[in-house]
Amino acid sequence: MDVAETFGGTGRRKRAVARVKIVLGQGVITVNGKALDDYFTRPTLLQIVRQPLDVTQTGSRFNVDVKTEGGGTSGQAGAVRHGIARALLDMDESLRETLRKNGLLTRDPREKESKKYGRKRARKRFQFSKR
Repeated sequence: MDVAETFGGTGRRKRAVARVKIVLGQGVITVNGKALDDYFTRPTLLQIVRQPLDVTQTGSRFNVDVKTEGGGTSGQAGAVRHGIARALLDMDESLRETLRKNGLLTRDPREKESKKYGRKRARKRFQFSKR
């Protein structure tokens, strides 16, 4: 595997981080050493991960290798999607408009709100008692 034909991108979502490498190949996607279908079992998550490849019609042209950590499965799927979009951009700058139009280059800024003192969670109050 030649370094010149490997393209990379880092994706982030919530607390999850995904480091993505794409190489010319048959369209095989591996996440943390497992097949995509074994790692992300829910169909919606599989759809989220494949979205950048579907939008740019490059699904069967590249092998995608992903290392992801942190967060939960949903956050990791969003991070992988972001990383794949950035890796495709690294490979071919002309895809920027297509990826941007579909909102795949924008990092989702929503994070968990921090817990407040004197409360159970960020916004949960204790039960109100009139008497």
